[in-house]
Amino acid sequence: MIERVDVAIVGAGMAGASLAAQLAGRVGSLALIEAEDQPGYHSTGRSAAFWMESYGGPHVQPLTSASGAWLAQMGFLKPRGALHIADAEGAAVLEALRDELGEGVRFRSVGTEELRETVPGLRPGWEQALAESSCADIDVAALHEEYLRNGKTAAARLITGARVETLARECNRWRLETAAGAILADVVVNAAGAWADDVARRAGVQPLGFQPYRRTIAQLKMDRPAPADLPLVIDALGRFYFKPEAGGRLWLSPHDETACDPCDCAAEELDVAVAIDRLEKVVDWRVERVERRWAGLRTFAPDRVPVYGYDLSVPGFFWCAGQGGFGIQTAPAAAKLAAALFLGEEPALDPEPYRPGRFAT
Repeated sequence: MIERVDVAIVGAGMAGASLAAQLAGRVGSLALIEAEDQPGYHSTGRSAAFWMESYGGPHVQPLTSASGAWLAQMGFLKPRGALHIADAEGAAVLEALRDELGEGVRFRSVGTEELRETVPGLRPGWEQALAESSCADIDVAALHEEYLRNGKTAAARLITGARVETLARECNRWRLETAAGAILADVVVNAAGAWADDVARRAGVQPLGFQPYRRTIAQLKMDRPAPADLPLVIDALGRFYFKPEAGGRLWLSPHDETACDPCDCAAEELDVAVAIDRLEKVVDWRVERVERRWAGLRTFAPDRVPVYGYDLSVPGFFWCAGQGGFGIQTAPAAAKLAAALFLGEEPALDPEPYRPGRFAT
C-alpha cells in the first residue's frame, strides 16, 4: 500500500520534529519519517543539554536568543550561567568573543577572586573570565517530546523504522521508497541531520557539503561532588567544557570535532583521556571513575551556518539541515523561520544567511 501525503519530512530529530509541529494543521497531510525505531536516537538524544546565546557565532545567536523566551515560558530551561575562562594564551580570544557578540549577548567581566570562588580548586594561570548569566540547562527530551506531540494531528503521522532507500520525481510528486513502504509526497523536507547530503544524492539533488563531526562527553565521579551551582565552564580556546550533573557528577567534553561519515558513533577512549588530562590542568579535582561516555554527531554546512529553504534547482525539495550542535537551543525560532519559508510567508528573522542558494555556483 502506498501512503499519500502533502509533505514528507525525512528525519524526526529536533529539526524535523520542530518543523512538523509548526506545519501540522497548515499543510494538509504530513508524514514525519524516521530511519531509526525511535526518533531522536542520534544527535538529539546525545546533547550536552545547555542553552547558551554565545554558542555558535553571530548567525546562530539570533536564532538562540529568539528561542529563549518561549523555552523559559514552557519550562524547558533551568538557570545555570556560564563562565568563559582563559589562560594567557586564550585572553585575546576572550576579548574577541565580547567584541563579536557583545551587542547580542550580555557578558560581564569576572575578577580573579570571584572566579576562584565560583570554580573552587581552579589552578593558577586561569585569571580571566567572562560570565554569561543567561546560559541555562535545557530539558532536551521534554522539548523533543513536546514537538512530537504537537506534530501529531489527524493529518500528521510519525513513521519509524522507515529509512529512505530511494527518492524519485513522478508526475510532479516525490516517490519515497522506505523500509516501511512507499510514500508519495508533493514536497520532501530534508531534515536528515548527518545524512542530509545522502538524502539529497538519493533525490538527485546537488549535495551542499555537510560534514558530520564527532563530539565526546563523559560523566565523571570526582573525589569531591561537583558543586550544584557550578556554572557551565567553557575554555575560550575551545579545548574543553564541563558542567555539574545530578548526584554531584560532572559532565566533561574535550570540545572535540573529529570529521567522520554519518554513523552511530561512539566515544573513543583516547578522547575521554584527553578530556580528563585537560580538566586536571584546570582544577585540582581528581577523577575517581568514568561512569559513562558517549558521542554524538554535529553536522555543519561549509560555512557552519544552518540551511533553511527550497532548493534552487529541484522543485519540491526543502532543506532544513546543518544545525551543528545548536539545533536544540535554536529549535523554536529555527522552526518558525523554516515554516515561514516553506509556506511563502514573511519570517520574523532575516532569512538570507540561511538560504541554500548561498552555495550556488
